[in-house]
Parts: sequence; structure tokens; C-alpha cells
Amino acid sequence: MTQHEAIIPGTPVLEALPVTPIIGAEIRSIRLSGDLPAPIIEEIKTLIARHKVVFFRDQDHLDDAGQEAFAGRLGDLVPHPTQHIREGTSSLLELDSSHGGRADQWHTDVTFVPAYPKYSILRGVVIPETGGDTIWANTSAAYQALPPALKQLADTLRAVHSNAYDYAAHRPKATEVEKKHYEEVFASKSFQTEHPLVRIHPETGERTLLLGSFVQRICGLSRSDTQKLYELFQGYITAPEHTVRWRWQTGDVAIWDNRATQHVAINDYGDAHRVVRRVTIDGDIPVGVDGRESAAIA
Repeated sequence: MTQHEAIIPGTPVLEALPVTPIIGAEIRSIRLSGDLPAPIIEEIKTLIARHKVVFFRDQDHLDDAGQEAFAGRLGDLVPHPTQHIREGTSSLLELDSSHGGRADQWHTDVTFVPAYPKYSILRGVVIPETGGDTIWANTSAAYQALPPALKQLADTLRAVHSNAYDYAAHRPKATEVEKKHYEEVFASKSFQTEHPLVRIHPETGERTLLLGSFVQRICGLSRSDTQKLYELFQGYITAPEHTVRWRWQTGDVAIWDNRATQHVAINDYGDAHRVVRRVTIDGDIPVGVDGRESAAIA
């Protein structure tokens, strides 16, 4: 069947091979484009909801315009609120290791704004011969693994997320180029948003832990207590059994549900060059277990 042939609604046609039982699936035998049939797009969304992150090999035909055209079928494209958009595109963010683009801390994309992205679509452009993998974690599985007492506690907490934090403390081995990029670009505007520590996924109804490196403080707690609780809950998220690790090849595409995952790019490739390009899909405002929404502070 070609991508233009008729498809019976509700009939699975994509080959999805789970990478782990908890998170991640590779979808084969598909050529991503902006003119895929609507049922195929809906099936991709279903697989993202089920597996949290999906991978596509051999998408070398995609250029920047093709990546944006395909991503636009998943929702409304939204540019990064502070970083420069790649010239000639509407929303594409380039992460280039030679210019400070090493996202080597556990995070969920752009949680310092209220309606942070729903999906992120990442394309491998220049991949090191060795190293440079990305790891994703299932934050719903992490919540489910909490003991009842910790679930009850997490359900009641809220945290402030911000893009303005002590970069030197987070990245003690950062180069001067990376420090300059953070100060002049990433933190050029300061955002603060209060989120529930546990959000209800608007499509699956799952409870997911909302943390990551943009957390500045847990509301009502001291810095010391915030750090202890952060490490406690974050440890459940990054537990190996809740993660999947992807070895990139040039032309790979990864799509993840940014509302139910965290990820980290492994900074283990030294001076080798790594370039990936990302587009994100506009998200929704999180709602906590108590029904309260996230709220912008600054």
C-alpha cells in the first residue's frame, strides 16, 4: 500500500516494534511527509500516546521544509520562546554541538511556560560516529511506581519552573561558548510558571510526574527540602526500567509526547560534531489532580 492509497479507518497499517516494554517503539515502512493520509497521522498519534516516544529510521529525504510540513499535520507549530529560529523556517530550532547545543540534563521541553509543547519532533542531521545517544523516560510509569504515600504527597505539590537558573551549578564543565549561549540566547527572557507536580494527561487520563531541570523550587518548601524531594521523585523517573536509549543515525526522526516524558542527550562524544533539528507542537495548560491549572508567574 502506498501512502496515497485508500485506508480503512481504524485499521492498523503501521509496523510498530516496541524497543522496551515500558517506553519506545520503532515504526517501520513509512516515508514521513506532509501529505500522509489522515488515518495514518491518527495512527501515529495513537502510537505516540501508547509508547510515549516513537522512532523512524531512513528519513533522509526530509529537509527543513519537509520536517515542518510533516510536523504541521500533528498540530500547530510553535517556535521556542527565546532561542533563534533557523533561517528560512517558521519554527525550527537547530541544536548544534559546536554552538552550545548539548541538551545534557534531564528535562521536559519548555516547561517554564504554561502550555508547554505537546509533541517534539527531532531529526538527526549530523550524527557522531560514536556517542550522542538520547534517553527518554516514561513519567507515567514513574508515577505508577511510587509507593501510595509518595503518590499522595506528589498529588498535592506544585513547583515553579524557570529558564533562569544557576547554569554554572547545573553545568560545571560547560565551555565558555556554552555559557555565552545560555546567557545571551536561552536566558535572554526570563519565564516562570507554576505547575502541578502531577498532571492529568488530557488524552489518556494517566497521571504523569512533571519535573525536570527547569524546576526552580517546590512551592512552600525551602531550597534544601526542594532539592531532597526533587531528587526523590526524579529518581523514579530516571530509573533504568522506565527509560529507552536510542542510538541515532543520520536521517532518524524521533517524536515524543512531551507531556509524559523526560529526555537527556548524552554528552559523550567530545569534539565530534552533532546537529539535530527540532520542531514542537503547541500544547495545552496542565491540570493537576485537584483540578487546578498551571499558571504563569512572570
